[in-house]
Amino acid sequence: MTPKTSESSKARLIEVFSAIQGEGLNVGTRQIFIRFALCDLRCYFCDSAHTWHTPATCSIEQTPGERDFETHSNPVTIPMLLDWINRQNQPGLHDSISLTGGEPLLHAPFLVEFLPQLRDLTKLPIYLETGGHRLEQLATILPYLDSVGMDIKLPSVSGESYWQTHAEFLQLCWDSQAEVFVKLIISSKTEPDELEQASELVASVSPGIPAFLQPVTPLEMPHSMAVLPPTPQQVLEWQVLMKRNLKQVRVVPQTHKMLGQL
Repeated sequence: MTPKTSESSKARLIEVFSAIQGEGLNVGTRQIFIRFALCDLRCYFCDSAHTWHTPATCSIEQTPGERDFETHSNPVTIPMLLDWINRQNQPGLHDSISLTGGEPLLHAPFLVEFLPQLRDLTKLPIYLETGGHRLEQLATILPYLDSVGMDIKLPSVSGESYWQTHAEFLQLCWDSQAEVFVKLIISSKTEPDELEQASELVASVSPGIPAFLQPVTPLEMPHSMAVLPPTPQQVLEWQVLMKRNLKQVRVVPQTHKMLGQL
């Protein structure tokens, strides 16, 4: 009789594929992306709203960068996902593996089992992209992470507010062995006071933590709901504002969209 697979040994995915990282500290590098389904936030600017819920199937790329996707049923098991990653992991091609979403930390029990096996299989650094609000789940997988990109959700842009949780989350990352940076989505509606508060939050952990200002990419939606990018002058002023507290404040838009790496 085949042993029954526990629910913690399964994950609900959106897709697995190889592409160029378009955001944050790893911009321009080649990564294997594991995009998890489900998110408990509802940011106004989200360009991955299709990840908010669990689809019946997921898309798995067969050849790195070729977009030759196969469809598989959700949820998937650890051996299945390891096999798909192993096919992607051509020698010397990828710089790291990105855990993205959705919110990957909603799958923490799965990741606790999966990540040690992933590291043994690929020998690649593991990078977590996260909304920065699930402390307990983060603590369980931090030993298996090499880097963390944490969003700071500005209420005026995202509609979400997690100031204290972000501070505790960032401190937990800083105290670990993982490299950490923060990303802030900025729009024409961004409140400068929130950027100042964000820079103070990061500086309270360490002024050396890199911060990335990412102008929002306009989405197709009714005009009354449109989230528009800031003007160039606003971006320059906001960078100055944040650099009063932080050593590294970089402005990087979503470069993968410019390259067609969707």
